[in-house]
Amino acid sequence: MNISNTYNSSSDTGGFILLGFPCSRDIQMLLFILFFIIYILTLIGNGSIICAVHRDQRLHNSMYILLANFSFLEIWYVTSTVPNMLVNILSKTKTISFSGCFLQFYFFFSLGTTECFFLVIMAFDRYLAICRPLHYPTIMTGHLCTCLVVSCWVVGFLWFPVPIILISQLSFCGSKIIDHFLCDPGPLLALTCTRAPWLEFTSSILSSLLLFVPFLYIMGTYALVLRAVLRVPSAAGRRKAFSTCGSHLAVVSLFYGSVMVMYVKPTSGHEAGIQKIVTLFYSVVTPFLNPLIYSLRNKEMKDALRKIVGI
Repeated sequence: MNISNTYNSSSDTGGFILLGFPCSRDIQMLLFILFFIIYILTLIGNGSIICAVHRDQRLHNSMYILLANFSFLEIWYVTSTVPNMLVNILSKTKTISFSGCFLQFYFFFSLGTTECFFLVIMAFDRYLAICRPLHYPTIMTGHLCTCLVVSCWVVGFLWFPVPIILISQLSFCGSKIIDHFLCDPGPLLALTCTRAPWLEFTSSILSSLLLFVPFLYIMGTYALVLRAVLRVPSAAGRRKAFSTCGSHLAVVSLFYGSVMVMYVKPTSGHEAGIQKIVTLFYSVVTPFLNPLIYSLRNKEMKDALRKIVGI
């Protein structure tokens, strides 16, 4: 291999080429319009939930405060990838700087990690509300809710920096082309000059812990919730309990179902097309659907949103 095609991460100035969606210019323009509309609607939908919770006194409880924080997180999560993806679609060079690539890598994974923990505390909140309703006001206080939210953000942003820094110190060879629309660990590790099995193993362990431990906790929590709901004597009471949990379960299913496919073993050799589709689903489609899921299944939220739009 020619030495000019090899570059060290510490001295690189050219960065990488994000291949994105290689297709005809007309199709790329259609993709740009589609993703731009989805992005704007995602911002509007999640922003509306934040405004509704802020303005409606009836929504000033832990369940909706957590939902507003989750919507705030979703805004930043989708913003960590979509604007750069839109610019990349219109760009002829499709380049991203080395520092820009790893900053996107860090923020995308940190925000995704924070989302995993948010889904856990939202499940914990529903467990307390349904399984321990008499103790719920004394346990889930405003102070505890704030501590849980802050903990999610702190732990989320401290989970992946070490492996990301280690990956950034590796030497990268060849064409520097990443066959993706974002800086993802699988394509990045595939460009390294030498394999780093210990780093791949560490990343896999961290991803597995992040995904499976919270997911198993959420499933265990909802098993207890289901048992408690089935003991409710009235059908109306059971429907109300299911409605408050159904939205959260739908979001959990959408997010974990797609993420688990990708990041338990990031270098497992997923086909590039499948990798892009699955990544699009949990990074773009899921944040877009979340406001619809939570608003359509919740009467109080629908009433608060109607007040905002003046209906």
